[in-house]
Amino acid sequence: MKTSLLTLFLFLINCSIFAQTITGKVVDQYHQPIQDAYILDKRIDNHTHSNENGEFTLDNCSIGDTLQISFIGYHSEQIKVKNLKQYLTIVLHKKVISLEEITISPKINSLQIISDIDIQKNPVNSSQDILQKVPGLFIGQHAGGGKAEQIFLRGFDIDHGTDIGVTVDGIPVNMVSHAHGQGYADLHFVIPETINKIDFGKGPYYENKGNFTTAGYVDFLTKQKLKNSSIKLELGDFNTHRLLGMFNLLKNNKHSSYIATEYISTDGYFESPQNFNRVNLFGKYSGQLTNNDYIGFTASHFNSKWDASGQIPQRAVDSGLISRFGAIDDTEGGSTSRTNLLATYNKKIDENSTIKNKVYINQYDFELYSNFTFFLEDPINGDQIKQKESRVIYGLNTEYDKSFSTEKIKGN
Repeated sequence: MKTSLLTLFLFLINCSIFAQTITGKVVDQYHQPIQDAYILDKRIDNHTHSNENGEFTLDNCSIGDTLQISFIGYHSEQIKVKNLKQYLTIVLHKKVISLEEITISPKINSLQIISDIDIQKNPVNSSQDILQKVPGLFIGQHAGGGKAEQIFLRGFDIDHGTDIGVTVDGIPVNMVSHAHGQGYADLHFVIPETINKIDFGKGPYYENKGNFTTAGYVDFLTKQKLKNSSIKLELGDFNTHRLLGMFNLLKNNKHSSYIATEYISTDGYFESPQNFNRVNLFGKYSGQLTNNDYIGFTASHFNSKWDASGQIPQRAVDSGLISRFGAIDDTEGGSTSRTNLLATYNKKIDENSTIKNKVYINQYDFELYSNFTFFLEDPINGDQIKQKESRVIYGLNTEYDKSFSTEKIKGN
């Protein structure tokens, strides 16, 4: 009996010493977290994935085990476990992307990874391009470049956002009871080069994504830091200009901040100049106060004005009254602006638990002139209408995340 108890005791000691849980974090060379990285213990063929903060927990590790860490678009790394109590920080370096390396797994969102690769290989050039990175989603623009795009997804005509939930860094973009339609989602305050990641889902299956998620949802996450400061000037037909500036203010392992600004103007390809112009300003700070406390502040502002040639009747083109690019009422158009303020505070309670807090407020103004019937109702002054509104939106979101496993830990 004593021998059996001694054997059991030594077995338990062996399990506690030589097979324990190891924790760590996977980041890129700019110390930005890598989500869904694959961490494999080659000795026992046990694996896990990193979470949105790049953190991971791997069970049943022993001293001397070899861990292989990999993620699409990065060079794989192998490390030997020397200390089970040491928190690992693993840096992966980018490499040339080869699509043959993609592995489909039920534990990760493969379509999302493909979209992330698409952003790296084909950078977006406008707010419209951002939405079209979602597979199966396409858009249309009418009444000038300042209006929110019309969205189509999964057979739904979503109008300007009625049936799709859209957020940027946790700030809701959709407007409830908007003057131009329920769920109106104007993404023009986003500078496309600041987008780091796109999360999306199709269908009405995500109760945590809000009331507008009938056809799906799209969440955009902006970059925590820039690789380099840059200035870009683009010129195009129809007197089109775009100037972009992105500048690092602070960048180290624990703190980073940058600003980005964008100016766009164009006359458009209609006979009556569109006189479109938009100014975007964006600033972001991210900081790590302690090993378990993270804070962030984001501020942005955009203002846009434009004229529009509006709808035209086919009979007017057929008769030669106007060309395809002409107008009956070229005084349509509008103006819109939005200012956003966001503060975040995330606290890591333990290896498996995190509390995330967001507080936001934004000021939004909208004015749109449209004319659908021209001079039908009022032959003298015309039938033009005005839609106008001004609103302040504020909110608080607190989220508690805890990961756990139902698998039994087996000793060696």
